[in-house]
Amino acid sequence: MPTDALPPIGLGTYSDDDREQWRDNVATALEEGYRHFDTAQDYDNETYIGEGIADAAVDREEVYLATKLAPGNLAYEDALETAAASRDRLGVDTIDLLYVHWPADSYDPDETLRALDELCDEGVVRHVGLSNFTPELLDEARDYLDAPVAAHQVECHPLLQQDELRAYAREHDHWLVAYSPLAQGEVFDVPAVREVAEKHDATPATVSLAWLLSKDNVAVVPKASGREHMRQNIAARDLELDDEDVARIDDIEREHRVFDPAFGPWN
Repeated sequence: MPTDALPPIGLGTYSDDDREQWRDNVATALEEGYRHFDTAQDYDNETYIGEGIADAAVDREEVYLATKLAPGNLAYEDALETAAASRDRLGVDTIDLLYVHWPADSYDPDETLRALDELCDEGVVRHVGLSNFTPELLDEARDYLDAPVAAHQVECHPLLQQDELRAYAREHDHWLVAYSPLAQGEVFDVPAVREVAEKHDATPATVSLAWLLSKDNVAVVPKASGREHMRQNIAARDLELDDEDVARIDDIEREHRVFDPAFGPWN
């Protein structure tokens, strides 16, 4: 298991409207026990995330803050400049984890990853992450980076189990951070998930997240904007699935990828 202090359950903050809501959502999440927040330059809400953290009665040192470089900001100078701008919008001295959002558009392993190393050296960023990479692209990135890869963020849930990338995370001792871990609600109607939920008197959301958290080196960042959904999600920390439960979900054969853009490196 990675030694990095990334809390295994965090709050995903993507939305395509009402970005200001995340100021209050972050405050609510902190009250409910969340200490890991995941945003991105492309989400256009870093300022509100930062304000929510600054306004809360929780020490900055207790909060793990991750953001992502937009695909158009991956050239060397752009990465340096926009990462510093993200840090300023977030209102922090150092970004805990900075991801490359997609290996697309202006991504160049030499320029982009050299910039990430420099950002670490300068203290703008504490840890380096990658997102939506294939195993081959991860190998390439590790050859270029001096800094260790702390996390790799990909879509992962009971309908897209990412066995190969989870094995890669274990082998190379980084976190696999699951985004869209509920497949935008698709997992709620999966019979195996529903049956395990009924057995434990839990919600399918809680069970799906608990299944992910039962895997080595896996963290999750489900999106939630209401207090009750936040509570259901974070309850996954305390739900212990037995081996039979885990096996039933492992054996789901249906596959469904929510995010599948043409530029995805798996296409």
